[in-house]
Amino acid sequence: MPSNLPTNKSEDRQKIGKLYVVATPIGNRDDITVRALSVLREVDLIAAEDTRKTRSLLTRHNIKCSLISYHEHNEDKRTPQLMDKLKKGVSIALVSNAGTPSVSDPGYRLIEAAIFNNIKVIPIPGVSAVTAALSVAGLPTDTFVFGGFLSKKKTKRLKQLNELATEQRTIIKISSVGIGSGFTVIAGPCSVESEEQILESARAVQAAGADMLRGGAFKPRTSPYAFQGLGLNGLKLLSQAGQETGLPIVTEVIDPRDVSWVAEFADVLQIGTRNMQNFSLLKEVGRAPRPVLLKRGLSSTVKEWLMSAEYILDEGNMDVILCERGVRTFETETRNTLDLSCVPLVQGMSHLPIIVDPSHAVGRADLVAPMCMAAVAAGTDGLLIEVHENPEDALCDGPQSLRLEDFASLMKNIKSLARALGREL
Repeated sequence: MPSNLPTNKSEDRQKIGKLYVVATPIGNRDDITVRALSVLREVDLIAAEDTRKTRSLLTRHNIKCSLISYHEHNEDKRTPQLMDKLKKGVSIALVSNAGTPSVSDPGYRLIEAAIFNNIKVIPIPGVSAVTAALSVAGLPTDTFVFGGFLSKKKTKRLKQLNELATEQRTIIKISSVGIGSGFTVIAGPCSVESEEQILESARAVQAAGADMLRGGAFKPRTSPYAFQGLGLNGLKLLSQAGQETGLPIVTEVIDPRDVSWVAEFADVLQIGTRNMQNFSLLKEVGRAPRPVLLKRGLSSTVKEWLMSAEYILDEGNMDVILCERGVRTFETETRNTLDLSCVPLVQGMSHLPIIVDPSHAVGRADLVAPMCMAAVAAGTDGLLIEVHENPEDALCDGPQSLRLEDFASLMKNIKSLARALGREL
């Protein structure tokens, strides 16, 4: 047992407590140090950014300990509460969802308060997204700058990047798009058709305010004779569009054998509705170092959908995004029936963020905008919208794709509604 751990909890409470800042895995739940596990077993309380994610980590390693939430939305209230416990001799471990607390994560205020009150703060080092990224980047590592998260606001983000333009040291920046922490819009064509098409679409959705770019390189179609996507060439074109616009890429993977190399191009791996219960594929993306967007199955219940998400989580990938895209009913006037009731339902059942894909739900461009507005009102964490420069000539799902100018108009309306509801895009 490490010498700086409390050896007797009752005895420890007679003196002032200690605050342990514990680094936790950034991907695989087994990427945690022996010392960190010892601390988590011995402390009286764990202050966690997301108690459900931390509970999953503790269960993995057979650790039982009381948890209390500590995140950016409650740290003003929670800091004095935890300080009171520390002064009474309670030992506390501070953990974030992944990596080291207070490094672009909650924790700074509690650590500052502990130091001010002469409470011992003990770092428990471990995995770090910064050093992990730097070690495989192939860039000079003798000196570097860590810039934290880029702003989601285009003007502020460009200002941050311009300020770093003359920096000679290696620069590490973290993408600012965090689905679930704000409102996220993912937009682009159903499939990548050509270089001109994807670049024009990417530029247009970026200018309109989209946060991420979607596009299919592999298309599982009902008919084997329909357009199946451009494959590797499509991924390369998506990557080119993403690099030019600065938009992270969301694209579908349909075969477990392809996950590793699709992940080389994609920022988010999408699991389509037909593969929601392809358990081999779910396990494989669960081992991938990329967030996963999991679409609801055509006729799946919410519980079945959540259980599919568990297959991904159980492999160690905690970054799962749920996507409601409509379910099959007796109605024939729309492609599917959009189940907006599942948005608040899922938010009450799971910690996972949920977004809505109205394009596939209704299958008609004229109904996409109203359903987007309804989804925002229902509390969705984001939208997945199909956009095409010329829907009449689209090789896939043209009837449900918005024109570029219609998407720009929709984004203005979404922003107005979000402001009225007190939500920030």
